[in-house]
Amino acid sequence: MNRRSFLKTSTAALTAAGLFSGAGVSSAYHKLEENYGTVRYVTDYGADRTGEESVSDVVDDLADDDTLLKFPSGRYYMDRKVRFTTFENFGMAGLDATLVPASYDEFADGTNKLFRLGTPSDPGRGLHIQNFDVDMTAANTGARVFDVAVEDDLTIKDITIEGRHDSGAWGPALVRVTESDGEGVVRRFRAPDGAASTDQSPADFLWRGPTGILCTWANQGTMRFEDCVLGGFPDNGLYASGGGGDIVVEGGRYANSGTASIRAGGDNVRIAGAEVVIDDQPWDIPQEGIRLDHGGWVVVDDVTVDIPQPTNEGINVGDDVAGAFLKNLEMTIGEDSFTGIHVNSGTGPTYMKNVGIEINGSSNAIQIEGDDAGEAGLANVRITGDAGGETMRHAIRCLRNDCSFRNITIDQRGGNQRRGIVLLGESSYVDGCDINTTGRGLSVKDGPAWIEDTRCDCDDPDSASIRIFDWVDDVRLKNNEFPDGINA
Repeated sequence: MNRRSFLKTSTAALTAAGLFSGAGVSSAYHKLEENYGTVRYVTDYGADRTGEESVSDVVDDLADDDTLLKFPSGRYYMDRKVRFTTFENFGMAGLDATLVPASYDEFADGTNKLFRLGTPSDPGRGLHIQNFDVDMTAANTGARVFDVAVEDDLTIKDITIEGRHDSGAWGPALVRVTESDGEGVVRRFRAPDGAASTDQSPADFLWRGPTGILCTWANQGTMRFEDCVLGGFPDNGLYASGGGGDIVVEGGRYANSGTASIRAGGDNVRIAGAEVVIDDQPWDIPQEGIRLDHGGWVVVDDVTVDIPQPTNEGINVGDDVAGAFLKNLEMTIGEDSFTGIHVNSGTGPTYMKNVGIEINGSSNAIQIEGDDAGEAGLANVRITGDAGGETMRHAIRCLRNDCSFRNITIDQRGGNQRRGIVLLGESSYVDGCDINTTGRGLSVKDGPAWIEDTRCDCDDPDSASIRIFDWVDDVRLKNNEFPDGINA
């Protein structure tokens, strides 16, 4: 009989005798216990809860199939990783428990990881982790708390990282569901203080530094990230890209990470109800709000993107996105000149509805590239702010064919010939728009184009309401108001 089998048998005997500790735990914990054949309190097997001695060996020995490990109130110091693979139905739950990683140079195995539960080649099945604080407040402390790979049935919830991850080593979480019909959720994972970059830390094996939560190439199932909070990480905040499966981000706050605070890609992607903020720049790294790398269909819904100190674009919709729908979105961009929403040349059909953008720097609020990549449709879009026209003059710059603009409101009077919409693609349709700008409201540089029930009012006495360039044929105008005339 190996030690794990012995411990499982001993625990069953203690429970039957009524000698098992932990009386008085909440009904929620009792309900969780019902999912496991064996429940073990780690302190009953010698785990120190004062934070003085490492508990890694004890926890490693206790981990077993169909087993829940409970960590009573206390501090649990760990100086090497616990590795458990090809498991079936394993769980860990804290009861006011704090995990305390060793500092970077005190990890006995040099991994700077606490738990490696499954690998892509040897995944587990059924993993439940909940209710742990992780103390990273000491100098040069920062570890990967959970490095997990399961075929199906993954839950990690109510994890709070205390302090800034400043070792430069792996970020707090790496999660993967390896089967295409598998599902996993990371719920209320909080790391609000972010991480230091590699050049500010003792570890030097990462390019820029840690990522908050990773979900990469080995993921093939549906992964959900619900109500998570990630502060500024130098590489990315949430990096859920590079694999397959569906990626869902619901709620939460993602702030000030390098590259992107949310970076997502999968078979399909949905980001809903999240808050993205860029108001701090600690590493001189360009910071996008949201980067959408790839996906058959990508939806961004009911999201706020607030970038008072922009160093990059608000939302970047990548070349490998087959189709995108951005709706019920509010965005603010500060005075530096960065694009609000950038639709790349390879992005497929793209639609925006009920979108409000306040932009105060001289750049495009919306830029749509791609010629024949697929139609674009914008409806009920509002663009406001004090942006001028020093560099990128137009609030909306569209280079794509087959685009429609319905009920677009633009109020941009920041000076220096700020303009409204420029149509650089074929077969454009403009309907019911109200454009108030310093310079001209509409510029038509390719045709055919149909413009109706639209008003363009510009402040510059030397500008017309609309300019139709000489080489453009077949522009149809109906029921418009152009008080400053037509330059054709």
